[in-house]
Amino acid sequence: MQRRTLIKTGAAGLLTSVAAPHLRAQTLPTGNVRIVVGFPPGGGTDALARVMAVKLQAMWNVNVVIENKAGAAGVIAADHVAKQNNDGSTLLMAHINSHAIAPSLQPKLGYVVERDFTPLVLVGVTPNLLICNTQQPAKTVKDLVELCKQNPGKISFASAGGGSAQHLALEMFKLRAGIQALHVPYKGSGPALTDLIGGQVQYCFETMTSATPHVKGGKVVALAQTRTKRAKGHPGVPTMDEQGFAGFDATTWYGLVGPARMNPAMVKRMNEDMNRVMAMPDVQEKFEQYGAEDGGGTPEKFSQFIATEQEKWARVVKEAKVQADS
Repeated sequence: MQRRTLIKTGAAGLLTSVAAPHLRAQTLPTGNVRIVVGFPPGGGTDALARVMAVKLQAMWNVNVVIENKAGAAGVIAADHVAKQNNDGSTLLMAHINSHAIAPSLQPKLGYVVERDFTPLVLVGVTPNLLICNTQQPAKTVKDLVELCKQNPGKISFASAGGGSAQHLALEMFKLRAGIQALHVPYKGSGPALTDLIGGQVQYCFETMTSATPHVKGGKVVALAQTRTKRAKGHPGVPTMDEQGFAGFDATTWYGLVGPARMNPAMVKRMNEDMNRVMAMPDVQEKFEQYGAEDGGGTPEKFSQFIATEQEKWARVVKEAKVQADS
């Protein structure tokens, strides 16, 4: 009897050891994983992707590498990932531009967000900051609105490019305030901030990640932040909502997605592991430095978030008659 029990136990152990690699193959990639980023190294999208990659590499025991494929505000990277194998070896750090704004701005986009991607998890949401150089007279939202009304179409606002999240935040502000302003698009946040600090332009909406060093260094002044609650990194900067723009919410967000029709078991496992990573204290500390909050949750929650964002920005694009090169 004892021998029969041992045989059964040994057989069960053998089956478990044989099944384990098969189980892993179903739920995780068996080789290296690429996380494609649609922007150059050093920006917020890249920084958050690298934090996730380091932790996932240790957790999955495979190489998780970042591949920067910059261009068209993240659209080139998204189009690339949409055409890759859905075995989990290629993921995308999706961005508000590629997944919420571009579908309304670019009717000939090479992908359809709902059809060509598998949402995995929302990584984080960051506010934009409404900032100006230190020489500007209007340093509150109320005073800025009045200044724009007194000088219609003359007060200049820089952005990281036509159709960028920063540009759309400006258009939302113009619609809500009933003002006209001069939009000055740049090829990225770096040159826009350089000219803002130098006085060539007066104001801009900029991501918290890019603007914070200049705010902390006293080179620019933060008038407002664009979520309905204050970010932990800037507790002293009032929201647009607090300054008379009820419900004003113009954020930048990031999330991990894969190509369409990924294995549901793999999606579940990846989502669970990504949530575990974002719950780690050292990861939360790094994300807070970038202003990234409210990440995590299920793939379904992220999918609904994307749909809501698309609807919101489609209205802004239509009402403001925004074009990608405007």
